[in-house]
Amino acid sequence: MKFKVTIFLVLSALVMMLAGCGSVTEAPEEVIVQSIAPEEALQRIESGEDIILLDVRTPGEYAEGHIADSLLIPLQTLEEEAPRHLTDKNVPIFVYCRSGRRSLEAAEILVELGYTQVYDMGGIIDWPYDIEK
Repeated sequence: MKFKVTIFLVLSALVMMLAGCGSVTEAPEEVIVQSIAPEEALQRIESGEDIILLDVRTPGEYAEGHIADSLLIPLQTLEEEAPRHLTDKNVPIFVYCRSGRRSLEAAEILVELGYTQVYDMGGIIDWPYDIEK
């Protein structure tokens, strides 16, 4: 009888210790940004799919040349402006800048704001197709 009581007490203590380990705080989700090559981006744009082309450069850079039908929201104002101009968080957003640094940062911001289909196109310097001036 003593043996059964001892086993019961040991098992009970083990269960309580393991239950205490269950309160581990989960690590925050990693921000994942998808990349898209110019060829695939152009193909999807020309397919008629509902896509937002987002230029995150300055107004001066945008005026020098941009991809047709792109929306300008400079990186510096993206967090404040995105909810006003990007109302559907499930529409694909293709983000670009001049060289790719700002587009990645902007894409990460958009993902953190809850946008679900954010693609980093990189820089307009890598866009081999026509641009508007």
